[in-house]
Amino acid sequence: MLKYMGYYHLFYQYNPDGPKWGNINWGHAVSKDLVHWHHINQSALAPGPDWYDIYGVWSGSSTLLPDGTPAILYTGWSNISTSTQAQTQNLAVPLNASDPLLRDWVKSPSNPIMNPGKGFNTQNFRDPTEGWVGADGQWRVLIGGTMLKGKGGTAHLYKSRNFVNWTYVQDLQSVNDTGMWECPDFYPVAMEGRDGLDVSTNTVKVKHILKASTRNHDYYTVGTYDSVLETFVADDPELEVGFGMRYDYGKFYASKTFYDKGTSRRILFGWISESDSDADAITKGWSGLQSLPRQIWLDPDTGMDLVQAPVEEVDGLHRDQVFKFNFTLPAGSVMAIEGVHGPQLDIQLEFNKPDMPMNLLFNGTDATSLVGHEVCANGTSHNGLYGPFGVLVLAEKDLMEQTGVFFYLTLAYDGTWKAIVCSDQSRSSMQTDVDKTSYGTYVRVLESDQYLTLRTLVDHSIVETFAQGGRTVITSRVYPTMALNNDAYFYLFNNGTQDISVQSLNAWRMEAAPPDNLEPKI
Repeated sequence: MLKYMGYYHLFYQYNPDGPKWGNINWGHAVSKDLVHWHHINQSALAPGPDWYDIYGVWSGSSTLLPDGTPAILYTGWSNISTSTQAQTQNLAVPLNASDPLLRDWVKSPSNPIMNPGKGFNTQNFRDPTEGWVGADGQWRVLIGGTMLKGKGGTAHLYKSRNFVNWTYVQDLQSVNDTGMWECPDFYPVAMEGRDGLDVSTNTVKVKHILKASTRNHDYYTVGTYDSVLETFVADDPELEVGFGMRYDYGKFYASKTFYDKGTSRRILFGWISESDSDADAITKGWSGLQSLPRQIWLDPDTGMDLVQAPVEEVDGLHRDQVFKFNFTLPAGSVMAIEGVHGPQLDIQLEFNKPDMPMNLLFNGTDATSLVGHEVCANGTSHNGLYGPFGVLVLAEKDLMEQTGVFFYLTLAYDGTWKAIVCSDQSRSSMQTDVDKTSYGTYVRVLESDQYLTLRTLVDHSIVETFAQGGRTVITSRVYPTMALNNDAYFYLFNNGTQDISVQSLNAWRMEAAPPDNLEPKI
């Protein structure tokens, strides 16, 4: 991702031969507003003809050079010889930097510009980050890999004076028992406020985020980066990458952020994979999507959570609002919401917190989040004192199909209560050959939080949920067969034994914003 001459540019992995993995090219789409996209070239970067990427153009990142020219670093799947294949890092630049649509790209004659170091696993050496400049004025990037010694993932640090000739320095961070680190990301966040920062910013009022995609999830940790010693130290050793916080507790992987200087935002995109079969993908002719773009910042109240929210441009799709204020959701009830329905919705709920002692300090570890996930596996149909309560989306009128998004409050051993947020796919489809895993985790609720909040955005087969203002996020893929188009409704529900007080409900139908192949007029 980058913004250049007024256009947002999204590059993505794409197979022009079909919807299954293989023959990886880079597709390219542009947008003026992060919502309405136009495909420019579905083979902006293609494999070959040279040896260093003959088998595929894999993930990478874009960087704006000091003169404002964009550059792409990407992984090539190479053929060193008939018996050896290895991953290499390569450079591409625009053929015409004066073209705001960046239609054409050329590969550097210096490729490959980074090769695996001594002892590296040559088949686990990929996905360069955006470049940043350190205190010595030199460029740096991270490459995902596996540890030279041990069984975990690592981030290899490389440096360059000119963005072409790179030297391996050391591993910035490694964590045992985490698996290969794919698609690393490394960027600064302000300790106060929501504004994003340029990737090279590093002051005493800044923390750094190290993120890696591993074990099917995107994990991150908050810490301190020293560009002189080339060290990164996590603030909490128990929340290292792979064992701590996740961007998203559902289907969300291989994400990247970028800094939008014009709006002072750091913006996040992630890949949402399918949960149906390869046969279904072939039938529909495509597979996989990007999430809604999200603004991301460090929660100043905790100093350890990243907060995410759909970018404000998404609100421009709102149509047909329904608003309800200060009402009760009785125990054991299902409440139909009239006036707005369909497969594309934005639903925002504020629940008054029950009058009881809350345990606010969810520790953020992966082990603890898995306990919450197991509770969510019980779905919407079980009942406790407080919950499940929330919303049923993509539901048909007899509720034979429904996807539940809800809170559930559990009593801890110390007599306090913890909040769990869940996305329940168990009854999302009558189709039998789709994954109906339910997702969930504990969510941190602070004393300063006036309400328990849910924002759920529905787009046909995607359900993105932001709890407590985006402190916890869950993305799901669902495949209803009955709750389609005008037969898709939503309901509020409370399956607990206590009434729940609802402060407000705001819901909108969302206008479609399908991508097209029309080149925008400049």
